[in-house]
Amino acid sequence: MTLSETPIKGVYSGHLTAFTDHRGLFAKLFGTSELAAVWQSRPIRQINLSETHTPGTIRGLHFQQHPHTEMKLIVCLDGHVYDVAVDLRARSETFKQHVGILLMPLDFIIIPECCAHGFQVLQPGSRLLYLHSADYAVQSEKGFRFDDKTLNIVWPLPPVGLSDRDLHQPTLDGTFTGISPHD
Repeated sequence: MTLSETPIKGVYSGHLTAFTDHRGLFAKLFGTSELAAVWQSRPIRQINLSETHTPGTIRGLHFQQHPHTEMKLIVCLDGHVYDVAVDLRARSETFKQHVGILLMPLDFIIIPECCAHGFQVLQPGSRLLYLHSADYAVQSEKGFRFDDKTLNIVWPLPPVGLSDRDLHQPTLDGTFTGISPHD
């Protein structure tokens, strides 16, 4: 497993080491020894799988507020995905900045609490596996528009396939001062 910090503190990218032979492939998806400094003692509370068929489809930008803030580890299983993390942490040096990472099979991104997540599918049938440190809580779920001018995310493909929820997310404005895991 390789692990690299991005320009946004707490957001990491990496690649899983796979062992292959005549039978196929084996890769360890999560190990506390390799990720101890990053994941620390957080539990894994939920595991999700997404599959998206149409290139250009965007999902996100989503996050959960206190008391359900969550760290996510997202692994690409199939296809190619442009994955984005947005720093929404109050008083962070990189507040309202984002990082985009191309994920291919066995690549992953770790996104800390109080950061939004979204992605655009670049190949048909792309699949992502998510490990969450908190349960999904609809009352704590929030989001921002994928095309927010403050964030200025340059998506690789023309956006398509957005859900009604994502099309109607608010934009960031001058009153947004960030979120905290303790709000």
